[in-house]
Amino acid sequence: MAQENTGPEDINLDDLDGLEAMDEIETLRAERDDMRDRFMRALADAENSRKRSERDRREAEQYGGTKLARDLLPVYDNLKRALDAANEETRAQAAALIEGLELTLRELTNVLAKHGVTEINPELGETFDPQLHQAMFEAPVSGTKAGQIIQVMGVGFLLHDRLLRPAQVGVSSNTQG
Repeated sequence: MAQENTGPEDINLDDLDGLEAMDEIETLRAERDDMRDRFMRALADAENSRKRSERDRREAEQYGGTKLARDLLPVYDNLKRALDAANEETRAQAAALIEGLELTLRELTNVLAKHGVTEINPELGETFDPQLHQAMFEAPVSGTKAGQIIQVMGVGFLLHDRLLRPAQVGVSSNTQG
């Protein structure tokens, strides 16, 4: 004969302990799943931080000298201007001075190159590239096409793959070749 529960005094205490144990197991499983999820997120965050730190370190190593390199470009320009201004007579009279300027410019260029700084020295007739060149003027020049470089007023520089200073150029505005 089946037993009917008619009141609290008729509840089997063994059944209650089993229900409480089941609730406790479910609670523990939920906590475990939550902790596992938190742990996996923490691992992913740590890995992302490590990758970000490594990328930042590489970037600092590669591009950390950007400000110094930019500050040295006027020194390069002045040495170059001094050498370009020397005519044959000056070169003959001050050969040692000119040689010293040439050696200093060469050494500066070598040091810059050693640290990833390269010249952008476009040739006449090259196509203007706004990523590397700064157009100082446009003029129609016969025998050229629109967008061709017709004059180079100043060299530009790259630090690895980043532009330090664009080359300053004049650009043809011809519409016919």
